Amino acid sequence: MAITRREFVGGLLISLAAGRVLARTRLAQASSGAGLTPNVFVHVAPDGAVTIVCHRSEMGQGVRSTLPALLADELGADPQRVRIDQADGDKKYGDQNTDGSSSIRNRYEELRRVAAAARAMLIAAAAKKWGVPADSLQARDHAVWNGKRSLGFGELADAAGKLPVPKPEEIKLRPRSEMKHVFRALPLVDGPAIVNGAAKFGADLRLEGMLVAVIARPPVVGGKVVRFDPKRALAVPGVKRVIQMPQPQGAVGFQPWGGVAVLAENTWAAMRGREALQIEWDPGANASYDSDRYRGDLSASVHKPGKPARNVGDVESALAKAARLVEAEYHVPHLAHVPMEPPAALARFGDGACEVWAPTQNPQAARTEIARVLGIPEEKTTCHVTFLGGAFGRKSKADFVSEAAFLAREARVPVRVQWTREDDVRHDYYNAVNTQLLTAGLDSEGKVIAWRQRTAFPPIATTFDASVAGPREGDLQQGVTDLPLAVPNVRAETCDAPAHARIGWLRSVYNIFHAFAAGSFIDELAHARKRDPRESLLEVIGPPRIVTLAELGIPQLRNYGAPLEKHPIDTARLRTVIERATKMANWDNRSTRALGLAAHRSFLCYVAAVISVVRDRAGKIAVDEAWVAADAGTVVNVDRARSQMEGAVLFGMSHAFYGGATMKGGVTEQSNFHDYRLIRMSQAPRRIHVEIVESEGPPCGIGEPGVPPIAPAIANAIFALTGQRIRELPLMRAGVV
Repeated sequence: MAITRREFVGGLLISLAAGRVLARTRLAQASSGAGLTPNVFVHVAPDGAVTIVCHRSEMGQGVRSTLPALLADELGADPQRVRIDQADGDKKYGDQNTDGSSSIRNRYEELRRVAAAARAMLIAAAAKKWGVPADSLQARDHAVWNGKRSLGFGELADAAGKLPVPKPEEIKLRPRSEMKHVFRALPLVDGPAIVNGAAKFGADLRLEGMLVAVIARPPVVGGKVVRFDPKRALAVPGVKRVIQMPQPQGAVGFQPWGGVAVLAENTWAAMRGREALQIEWDPGANASYDSDRYRGDLSASVHKPGKPARNVGDVESALAKAARLVEAEYHVPHLAHVPMEPPAALARFGDGACEVWAPTQNPQAARTEIARVLGIPEEKTTCHVTFLGGAFGRKSKADFVSEAAFLAREARVPVRVQWTREDDVRHDYYNAVNTQLLTAGLDSEGKVIAWRQRTAFPPIATTFDASVAGPREGDLQQGVTDLPLAVPNVRAETCDAPAHARIGWLRSVYNIFHAFAAGSFIDELAHARKRDPRESLLEVIGPPRIVTLAELGIPQLRNYGAPLEKHPIDTARLRTVIERATKMANWDNRSTRALGLAAHRSFLCYVAAVISVVRDRAGKIAVDEAWVAADAGTVVNVDRARSQMEGAVLFGMSHAFYGGATMKGGVTEQSNFHDYRLIRMSQAPRRIHVEIVESEGPPCGIGEPGVPPIAPAIANAIFALTGQRIRELPLMRAGVV
């Protein structure tokens, strides 16, 4: 019996009517020339329908709800009459990489301007028809108004489409007071389709004559095939082809990993065929990689002076004169992405061109990699974006997409590459493994007079340049060199750490381990000083101020690509979220509760978390309740922002409790959810409280910044409950969970 994944899952779901959602997502017919098309993002049809292109990828964060609502607000359109067109990968849309919490923070004004251009043209058409000044008219409720008279957008579309598009300097944005949906809880427009199975993810797509491929990839990065037996695989019913994959050359990049692909009529046959290959591998240079031994190497590295990355005052002299020294070493292992949907991509090749469908965060990078692998011009490639069943940065890498493209060309039929969960865990682009040594000096009154931080990790740059040996300047501007400290002597150093695995960005990236170390160490200092952790944290951060480069002790700050003038490091905002989170948690009433606190600025957003831990019936640590306060500047969709913070608590808990990919002989030891666990429903906090600070400031990131303070807040709460310091993740290795 042939049954699709969607048919199987659909049988377990309660069906909800999604017709209105599907109707709103049909493609625009702007190519007909009718109506108004001032740019690639907006089309107003003569029947009044407005189509807005969503150029970013939807992976649960609600971007297909948020971006169209923002454009509709600026245009003055009725959201119920707006259709959403999912963009293919194309440079005409600008940056499409749905990564780095950048969809709103980097494109807020730009996207408003493309809608404002359409609004200006509709108003100009109405002004011409009525013979009145354009500045006397308003666009709202899907029409242009002149007092009590109105002309619908559809009535004006053709005439407006014949007018010149306003120049950027001529476009005026609406005042914030007219933006009806900014800082509102917007509905998730794709929610019903996702629930009832109508939404299409990468593994749901099929083409006539398609084969499904699974790939036996080298167990060790850089390994290669010595020999294999295709006959045994071809003897499996349903298996049609066995194809050896190209061997990666040079730096890993987004290249396919190599190995042998088995193509079959269905996934099960392909998996059975793969098992029959009997491959002999040459493991290559990384076969000596042992994560336990590497842990020792990193520790030895941070116990020696490193390369200076930040310097204020004279740390060594201050430490030598200190009345007391406090020192602690922290370690966080490789972390895997484990999105609920493993990678998958469907490709069709013919007439020198390749068309793919994929759950990709970065369709433009996918096109570039497809063109490179196939040796064809990029304009001969097309990348359609499906829904993403989670991603967290994994699906911004294009390796799985180019695998499908290569196999479709070789097999001369459409091919869908399907990764299994085991493939996903064992062949990931892991977050960097990290060890840090923090040393502080206290004076006779307990004041922190010196702070030295050494960090060692193989950075993402090693994936693209194998000669890189350790962190670079920009890598440290995620919780080390941009960390505000009201301490007179501060020094940060980097220590070398060669890479033996594929390293990639994962939700919040280096902020995860830098926040864990700094947030835990500040709590340790509080107890060493016999001070309340909140008051000690606020003292270490210092008074409300805009932090200068001179205070940071660095010559420049990349600041997540934003100018410091627009997005300064503002300790007042950091202090505010700390005060709000602790107020929500009733911090002063801790006589019968074990609470932990941590705060962190990342992706320009300020987040504080308070975590309550208890012992469960088995005597193990459990998170009972969580309180999160976030200041992300202007927030368009407050419901999605709140959901991102709630998800960040669970994401952070999963890494803190269980996260960690370990290697022996260069091979990842974990394979599936039984040994790379995530938090389960029974372990989720009974309540997660979130406060999103309403602000007039420019938008900040929201998808990633909630993660960094979670692990240190948990560790600090565990100390409050048990007196045991947690300096290494995951917690299961400490035996407390």
